[in-house]
Amino acid sequence: MKVLLVYPETPPTFWNFHEALRFVAKRSSEPPLGLLTVAALLPAEWEVRLVDLNVSQLADDQIRWADYLFLGGMNVHRRSFREIVERGHAVGTPVVAGGPLATTEYEAFPEVDYFVLNEAEITLPLFLADLEAGTPGRIYSSDGFPDLARTPTPRWDLLDIGAYANLSVQYSRGCPFDCEFCGIAFLNGRKVRTKSSAQFLREIDGLYSFGWRGAVFIVDDNFIGNRGKLKREILPELIRWQTDHRNPFSFTTETSINLADDDELVELLVEAGFEHVFVGIETVHDASLSECGKAQNRRRDILSSVRKLQSSGLIVSGGFIVGFDNDPVDIFEKQERFIAESGIAVAMVGLLNAPTGTRLFERLRSEKRLRSFMSGDNMDGSLNFTPRLDESFLRTGYRQLVQAIYAPSAYFERLRTFFRTYRPPKAKRVAVSATQLGAFFRSIWILGVVDRGRGYFWRLLFSRLVTYPRTIVVAVTMAVFGYHFRKIAESI
Repeated sequence: MKVLLVYPETPPTFWNFHEALRFVAKRSSEPPLGLLTVAALLPAEWEVRLVDLNVSQLADDQIRWADYLFLGGMNVHRRSFREIVERGHAVGTPVVAGGPLATTEYEAFPEVDYFVLNEAEITLPLFLADLEAGTPGRIYSSDGFPDLARTPTPRWDLLDIGAYANLSVQYSRGCPFDCEFCGIAFLNGRKVRTKSSAQFLREIDGLYSFGWRGAVFIVDDNFIGNRGKLKREILPELIRWQTDHRNPFSFTTETSINLADDDELVELLVEAGFEHVFVGIETVHDASLSECGKAQNRRRDILSSVRKLQSSGLIVSGGFIVGFDNDPVDIFEKQERFIAESGIAVAMVGLLNAPTGTRLFERLRSEKRLRSFMSGDNMDGSLNFTPRLDESFLRTGYRQLVQAIYAPSAYFERLRTFFRTYRPPKAKRVAVSATQLGAFFRSIWILGVVDRGRGYFWRLLFSRLVTYPRTIVVAVTMAVFGYHFRKIAESI
């Protein structure tokens, strides 16, 4: 059997770091981890190939080669997803679809031949058994959540790893919280399921064996969902592994804000090589936090929590949302003020939308306010429901907010605020690669010579050289991120 795995093209958004990739001479931010895991679940004797449209083109001959085209993707991939299905049918190759987009909206794609929904560890073996028997059904789904001990090591050998700025692994699925707008509880459950330390380190070893050195994104819904196991097993083992291998990796992940409440956990994360955490802050308006069920962010000083993480050596990125029913008319000013005071340079602000299957989606449908499926790109200005705030006012305020926080003057001032709090972890011996050197010199040229914000850039670099030279790399990296976000903000 010959299978072609295809990952759709991601449109320019905050999340794909399209503008930043040119600095590191990479074609995509991270690989399609889900499809690589699916590939490892397929029979060993099958011939499997991968095409990621974010790093290469898809030729009709590649589709014709395959007996089946396996397709994954998220909401943001809807347009590319549909085009791939059409191309498969045009050359007569059946399409098997799975992943978050197919799981939540499979009825919107009647042209797909087979759906393998929910988590593949359960549903894919059912499809494969029926396929071997010659009696495949059209839809395979499950209400259960698999033990991650059943999850194989991803097929890194299918990748051109040099095309990616980061590689990815997964340690856990699920999140103990149930925010109204979030699809994690629906897709992966509220019980946090984890891999064993041996299983997780086997995947880390796999990256190392394939020659990867550098940034690794741990893609968990909430990496600290099971804090006890992290502190007892995973992080101590990871620290030993990093030390034994001379610290080849730096890690980024997603956590909830209550990470700031656990000093021991923060210390272990930093020691293990975690440099960057993404935190869902969402809003500074308490009534809106209450509305969306963001209990973990209430009754705390979020600003102090962010500063505590920064002073411990973690760079904090934040997710922010406007458009909640309880948002006041001055929500844009409130969000802008908090972002400035917090020193959160990478502030991903989006308009509220209702993902299919979420509590928000069901509530809005019951209130007859739901319009359509969400686009998946919370920065494209689209709304899939009727908001309480005047819609024109909301769209205008959102656009002005995003453009204001990424104007060069505001962004570099925010970086200065960040560096007043941030304390980098102790230096470790890490070899500097040719890619990193090239990225540094491209940054100097583009940001320091070509870009209109070059004056701010040089002032930042000189201040770092004078006050804390060890933070130069972080400063340049954050300046590159700002360039990307400004380009995206200007296109809204």
